[in-house]
Amino acid sequence: MTEPIELTLLSESRLDPKPHNGLLTYNPTIELFAGAAGPKTLQIWRSNSQVVTKTSQRDERDSLEALRWKADGQFLAVGWSDGVVRLMGLETNKAVHQMPICEAGKSRITCIGWARNSPGRRSGPTFTSSTAPWEELISHDLFPSGRKAAADLPRELTFLEVETALPKLSPLPVSGGSGDDSFVFTTRSSLEFLFRPFSPHDGDKVDVMIVGTNDGQIHISIYDSFVIGTFKYDLQQPSRNIPLQLCHHASHPDLSTHMLVFKPSEEPKATSLYLVPIDLTFIYSSPENLSLLASKTTTLQKLLRYVKQVETHMMHEWQSTRDLPTRFLNNINRTLRESKNYSEMNIGQAMYHSVVTGHTFPEVREWLVDQLTERGHKRWDKAVVSGLQALRSLIHENFLPALERIGIILSRLLGISRFHESKAETGFTSTQITRVMDIVSCLMLVGNKILLVVMEELELFQSFSIWLRHEIDRLAVSSSTDELTEKEATMEHGKILAYIQQYMPASPLQYYLSKIPADPSEKGRQQAESGSSLLELLTKQLKKQDNGQSDEGIFSQVEFLCGYLEDKANIIFEGIAEAEKRSVRFGQSTALELDSNISKFDVTMSTISDGDTSRALTYTALVTEESESSVYVFRATMGVLNGISGPVTTEVSCMVLGDGKVLDLKFIYADSLLVLWAPKDQPLRIIRIPHKSEDLGYRPYTSGGKITPHVLNNGQVTSALLNFTVPCEPNFVPVKMEVKEARSERGKISPRVCLLGNDLQTYKVFALPEDPFGGAVRN
Repeated sequence: MTEPIELTLLSESRLDPKPHNGLLTYNPTIELFAGAAGPKTLQIWRSNSQVVTKTSQRDERDSLEALRWKADGQFLAVGWSDGVVRLMGLETNKAVHQMPICEAGKSRITCIGWARNSPGRRSGPTFTSSTAPWEELISHDLFPSGRKAAADLPRELTFLEVETALPKLSPLPVSGGSGDDSFVFTTRSSLEFLFRPFSPHDGDKVDVMIVGTNDGQIHISIYDSFVIGTFKYDLQQPSRNIPLQLCHHASHPDLSTHMLVFKPSEEPKATSLYLVPIDLTFIYSSPENLSLLASKTTTLQKLLRYVKQVETHMMHEWQSTRDLPTRFLNNINRTLRESKNYSEMNIGQAMYHSVVTGHTFPEVREWLVDQLTERGHKRWDKAVVSGLQALRSLIHENFLPALERIGIILSRLLGISRFHESKAETGFTSTQITRVMDIVSCLMLVGNKILLVVMEELELFQSFSIWLRHEIDRLAVSSSTDELTEKEATMEHGKILAYIQQYMPASPLQYYLSKIPADPSEKGRQQAESGSSLLELLTKQLKKQDNGQSDEGIFSQVEFLCGYLEDKANIIFEGIAEAEKRSVRFGQSTALELDSNISKFDVTMSTISDGDTSRALTYTALVTEESESSVYVFRATMGVLNGISGPVTTEVSCMVLGDGKVLDLKFIYADSLLVLWAPKDQPLRIIRIPHKSEDLGYRPYTSGGKITPHVLNNGQVTSALLNFTVPCEPNFVPVKMEVKEARSERGKISPRVCLLGNDLQTYKVFALPEDPFGGAVRN
């Protein structure tokens, strides 16, 4: 007889409010929980009930639809009713990525799956090499234990990170941003989290996210946020077309074929499930640097978002240097026109006259002494100086460093495109990359020009500001003092006149930071597409500006260049996505049909390698509402050749577990199905079923066929199967179970099981003993 093992209670908490629609999940690598605290609020908390973050959408009508942690626990994917999946990072309570999935009101998100795959072919002979980076080989004995270590030098060079030698990107100001990214790049921790260097250890991994909607749409993205595309799956029946919705997703790291689980979307409860393989053959047959390509393009997307926010801040800061002075100058210009004593003279000419002759016109004197005054001068000085200094910092610390990183990534992509120039598998060409690099060079040139202009304007304005304050003080007293005379002697009149002439009426920054109407922008794009190098067009325009010639070209405008860069980069992203999208296909569907509604189910995949062909086994465990003591386990087997799935054969085993009620069931590791079982007048138990064992008596299954169960009494269940008792109060009845395997990425975490009570507020976490799973834990 198998002696029961009592589980150890790790934590217990009370959820308030109740999780909306049972949306509750445990981070796989760290003691963090996430749940829907009501329909409109996402809450993340620690095991001691300390709330880490609580967030909701700006539109109060948006509610949570789905939650899923990434396999490494770094991101939480949150599906909202506005049709957008937002990725929340551990280091920030703001969405670091946003992926539109569907149109709000027309369809809704039903399921999010997130899996990790190992790309590339695995058949044939393999060469085993050292996985230690080349830096470790240099710093240690090159020939440990007398054996020569084989370093994969091409691989190490492929994943060599140059960006780590560059200074870190600086956070953006909290105010002044726009859109959904306005707060994403405002803290050091969020920047470091977003722009983590690519690890060579992740070179053999591709993270795949699959999001399903209730109209049968399947949205696929890789490496956090790089979108592959959207696919539509309809189950074709001879009599009618059955609309389906994704309700579950399963995968195996060594299989590029994933299993999608659909149910009829028109029915709130279903008596049938449909297993549909989806072959992501680009993972199997892609170039070896798929992870590098995906990570670099994703980082490029984030950098473009960062540059867009920097551009918004730059425009805002420059505008702030002009708004207040323009109001002051407009007031005195209006006064001069209304006096009709000076023809067309403006305040610039009047100030130039004052600097040169020392004479001040009466209207200007009144304006300086009675309207502008010392207070107005301070506001003017602060607006211009602080704005120009902020603009200088944005260029020096944010804009140019981001462009340098973009240039490095583009050079990597250029190398990949040239290496695969004769193939269409990358989805982009070296010509496209060169065009984007040309735009980045233009932005670098414009950024440096802006920096020079800002430095000059700041220096000239400081001289002008000192003179302006001196004029206010001089005109406010009846007679000159020695102190005023000394100040006047130290003034740099050349700089004052230069500012009045060149910067006060219209700053040269207008050539770089002005808003661009749609028509000139479109005309500029057509001219840039005509075949001439954009850098050459920009250089000609800058020469005209330096020579004082009038030029209405827009090639020096940051807004135009950033928009053009974004458009050209999107063409590359779409090309990559389209290349991968072409190698996605759906396999043969399998219908699992039962006589009553399915109440609980779980799905897992495993693989058996057989030469060039792999066999993929999909196990589906489920419970129905009418047969609460019965556990059905379906085994679907299919061959996978060159990443393409073949015909499916299905078998089934059914066990009746005494007089107890099956509350929930989940797969853990490769060989265990844990069943939460409540026998009558006995403690709550978790039963381990070895679902791969042939002792379960799998029999061939045809859709709708009769299933003969294996009937066990309570004694047989507890003696034949490994079981755990759950220490809890008699009135604690779980309605949901979640299991997590042992992890060691951030400290050792034992395997655990999480139970949510039927009051939807009591939440208990228990540690599973490692001994029964010792082999799986070690593997």
